[in-house]
Amino acid sequence: MKNHSPEFLAIVEDAKKRVREVTVKETLEALGKDSNAVLVDVREESEYAAGHVKGAEHLGKGVLERDIENLHPDKNQPLYLYCGGGFRSALAADNAIKMGYKNAVSVAGGWRAFLDEGVETEKG
Repeated sequence: MKNHSPEFLAIVEDAKKRVREVTVKETLEALGKDSNAVLVDVREESEYAAGHVKGAEHLGKGVLERDIENLHPDKNQPLYLYCGGGFRSALAADNAIKMGYKNAVSVAGGWRAFLDEGVETEKG
């Protein structure tokens, strides 16, 4: 695990006060039940290319605020955001919520949690 700075951890903890976190199992169940729900990988492009959850859309945290409204104009659409370990996705979900997205959530544990669950992945 990375050694994150106290300041970074503080802003993540602040975001988590406003963001709902869900488990990988809850995420997979929701994606299976709701065809409108989308899984969004908010990691860097190089991380996504190296491996991501099969079918996940890439929308990096660095451009999420700029591009999300064009890609997902329905602010009620369920958005399941994940990153490497659940920190950047909490920050991204917090900003999506601030932009009016009512169903943006962060997947706890992120990519590592998906791998631990044996979820199908792909590269590219």
